[in-house]
Amino acid sequence: MAKSTLTDQEQVTEHISKLDPAISPIVETLRQMILSTDKSIGEHIKWNNPCYYYTGEMKPFNPKEYKREIVVFNMYKGRIMMVFPSGARVNDATGFLTGEYKDGRRIAIIADMKDAKAKKKVLQAVIREWLRTIDK
Repeated sequence: MAKSTLTDQEQVTEHISKLDPAISPIVETLRQMILSTDKSIGEHIKWNNPCYYYTGEMKPFNPKEYKREIVVFNMYKGRIMMVFPSGARVNDATGFLTGEYKDGRRIAIIADMKDAKAKKKVLQAVIREWLRTIDK
């Protein structure tokens, strides 16, 4: 099988363009919110969905700890779920991040475009807090 010649960013754009038209513009809006939060955030397709990660230097770690991944989308049955693999390390008193998983992940659910826009500030605050917790 031939390797893709698309860049990571182009692969994310292509992936979003193939989503259900009801959620595609919402995912694109969230994408722009995430990427505009900090210049050290990159994107690629991981686990068959858009994933946003820290691109800077970090101390060595076990890759199975997913310390570099900030948030990965999970679109299942028309629902937009944002999974923060190490979200438990973020002190979020707003209720944006939900779930108490043993592996340290936290979840945010986005209902629609209005909900996405309403949660922009808290989403970006959570990401900035996550970036402050990086072991560099």
